[in-house]
Amino acid sequence: MELFKRFTFEAAHRLPRVPDGHKCGRLHGHSFAVTVHVRGEVDARDGWVMDFATITSAFAPLHAQLDHRYLNEVEGLENPTSENLVRWIWDRLALPGLFQIVVEETCTSGCIYRGAPAQAAALRQVDGAAMTPTTRSSQRR
Repeated sequence: MELFKRFTFEAAHRLPRVPDGHKCGRLHGHSFAVTVHVRGEVDARDGWVMDFATITSAFAPLHAQLDHRYLNEVEGLENPTSENLVRWIWDRLALPGLFQIVVEETCTSGCIYRGAPAQAAALRQVDGAAMTPTTRSSQRR
C-alpha cells in the first residue's frame, strides 16, 4: 500500500550555474509543492500504513528551513535546482517506508526522486524491511 502527503512552501532562489542570460539565473520565487510517498503493509490493529500526522511531523523541520527562505542560503542548496532540492529533502527526511518524493516548482514542472539506485531497488522489494513502517503517532490524520 502506498500513502502520500502533500506540502507547500514559498521560496526564492536563483540558479548560479546556468548560462549567462538564462532567466533562472535571476532571483525569482516559486510556490513549491512537495509530495512525500511512503509504502508499507496495513497494520491489522490500526488499519493504516502510517498516521498522516507522522509524515507531517517528519517533514515539519524541513518545511521550517525552506518556507519563505532564499534557498541558495540553505546549507546544501547553494545550487537549488529541483533535482538538488528533492535529494536534499530525501537525505534529511527520517521516515520509515519512504518510497518517493516529488518536488514541483511550477504547476507544469517538477522532479521525482526514489533514492539512489541501490536504495530504490531495496524499496521495490515487497517483502523488504524498508517497506514496513515501525513508528506510529497517537494523533489521527
